[in-house]
Amino acid sequence: MMLVNMNYQIVLDETLKQISLSGKTPKLLLHACCAPCSSYVLEYLSNYFEITIYYYNPNIHPENEYIRRINELKKFLTEFKPKNKVNLVEETYNTLEYFNEIKGLEDLGERSERCYKCYKLRIDKAAKYAKENNFDYFTTTLSISPYKKSDWINEIGGILQDKYNIKYLYADFKKKNGYKRSLELSKEYGLYRQDYCGCIYSKQEREIIV
Repeated sequence: MMLVNMNYQIVLDETLKQISLSGKTPKLLLHACCAPCSSYVLEYLSNYFEITIYYYNPNIHPENEYIRRINELKKFLTEFKPKNKVNLVEETYNTLEYFNEIKGLEDLGERSERCYKCYKLRIDKAAKYAKENNFDYFTTTLSISPYKKSDWINEIGGILQDKYNIKYLYADFKKKNGYKRSLELSKEYGLYRQDYCGCIYSKQEREIIV
């Protein structure tokens, strides 16, 4: 099911309502890109799910930036106290997977097909892992960013839901002041907030703007 141009917050509200009525706590695999983006999403969803964060981000450049982001996420998880326990799975960092995926699209810029391919690479890996490890749902924190296209992210999630036969949690985490809340939590926990998306191209584009 693809719900492009739909209000994903309404869809999410209905899903969470049904989960609350069921009295069960489903297992959710949450693909995450960094601690700041994870903060609000975890605060929000840990009331409904048993969450495992899936850290797969071969796009991040350079390696020391990758290490800094995953360490910041680990630090946050030691300090954050959710209703339900949150686990962390870190995938192997292999930048060739990213470069192979976006080959020929390097110069297209932010919010282009290059980014769509990057979203798809990471969410596909998460969906596959979720299916293989018996999760009830999968989703990603990516939609919390005002710089990312939530329609694309949810379109990809819907496609992968059908591909792997596992439920995708439709969401646009920018809604309900989600991005604003992530800023507040970042300040509260002293989180490092990067000033570019992650890949070498977004870093170069950011440096040109600055």
